[in-house]
Amino acid sequence: MAKNLEISYLLDFYGDVLTDKQREAMEEYYNADLSLAEIAEGLGITRQGVRDAVKRGEATLVELEEKIGAAGRYRALADQLDQLEHLLRDIRFYATDVRVDGERIAALAGEALSTLQSVRDFENQ
Repeated sequence: MAKNLEISYLLDFYGDVLTDKQREAMEEYYNADLSLAEIAEGLGITRQGVRDAVKRGEATLVELEEKIGAAGRYRALADQLDQLEHLLRDIRFYATDVRVDGERIAALAGEALSTLQSVRDFENQ
């Protein structure tokens, strides 16, 4: 089984809806990077049982994200906030440089305000 980082991300969001055994198996598989055999030994079940628990858990997480979309919305919001932080750092940097004209700073401030409005629009969805 190839490990999918997206599943690990979804596990952080929706892991509480899984059964205890599914969640534990998935956390050990994705976050602790244990093999199916190692997890099976620790949980006292077969390797196939671990594989089935992981596969069912993956399906549940993907289905939840398709229906709810919280992880995707969170990621989009985090990206916008990162962009806003970058713009504000640029503004601060350019504001202290006497060689930079006000138009450059104004343009960056406009981008920052636009990004902030996107965050607010996102928040109201």
